[in-house]
Amino acid sequence: MQIERILLDTDIGSDIDDALALAYLLRHPGCDLMGITTVSGEAERRAQIASWLCSIANQPDVPVHTGAALPLLAEQHQPHAPQAEALPDSTRVFKPDNSALAFLRDTIHRHPGEITLLAIGPLTNIALLFASYPEIPGMLRRFVLMGGCFRRASHRGGTAEWNILCDPYAAAVVFDRCPVNTSLIGLDVTLQCALDAEEARTRLQQGDALSRAVLSLANIWFRNTGTVTFHDPLAAAFLFEPALCRMESAQVLVELHHTEAYGTTFEADAAENRPHSIAVSVDAEAFFEHYWRILATGSGAYQESKP
Repeated sequence: MQIERILLDTDIGSDIDDALALAYLLRHPGCDLMGITTVSGEAERRAQIASWLCSIANQPDVPVHTGAALPLLAEQHQPHAPQAEALPDSTRVFKPDNSALAFLRDTIHRHPGEITLLAIGPLTNIALLFASYPEIPGMLRRFVLMGGCFRRASHRGGTAEWNILCDPYAAAVVFDRCPVNTSLIGLDVTLQCALDAEEARTRLQQGDALSRAVLSLANIWFRNTGTVTFHDPLAAAFLFEPALCRMESAQVLVELHHTEAYGTTFEADAAENRPHSIAVSVDAEAFFEHYWRILATGSGAYQESKP
């Protein structure tokens, strides 16, 4: 089995799909998780959640770093990390200092051509990384992100997807500077991978300590919704099972000027340069079979560390 060296950038702590994606990566036997960086409001609380899940998965040495709490220019849509409510008192404490950029830069420099960067939150950290260190995109093995909406309207009544809407200027920077081997798993595809709350609860409750920890976070998410959509887990699974999605080449742009379409992604018409690969369909049944099989690979008891 080929081992994938992965850096994860996440806004874990808002929607539950980030935690589901992290649990998948922690359980996948082909994943060498090189580190995690957090983005969006209360980035330090998001780092606590990520670190807690790593400890439960018996991988406490995975580096976790806080990133940008505020978007570059846009309104802050995620000021808090509500799922931090589920954390035990003994959870590691993080400072809000932005240590993510230096960590990402140094890790990629140490492993040129070997790192896959997976971004499943607003793209603020990645935009700062690519703009501050322009050599970085060319040093990545590949870049995969959950973001955008391309072939049909989203459930928000337009085509603006949440990760892009939270920092569209950052997304514009990233799409302009991202490496050739860039794949986007968009909302129009991920919406096909959804479960109702009760089925998700049952699946997680039947799992090990890591699954049950994710369930404790999910129960906070389920206070306001009866479903969970596996947006980010699909992007994570695509790293190892690319046949799950059918991809097409495109040049992706972000609308920054027209109010009614602000934050939407679209494909450039008749673009000669098509540096991005976008998902246009998914085998949802195969995805769920794969996801739950990988999550079930974990075993071993978790003992909570003392404060």
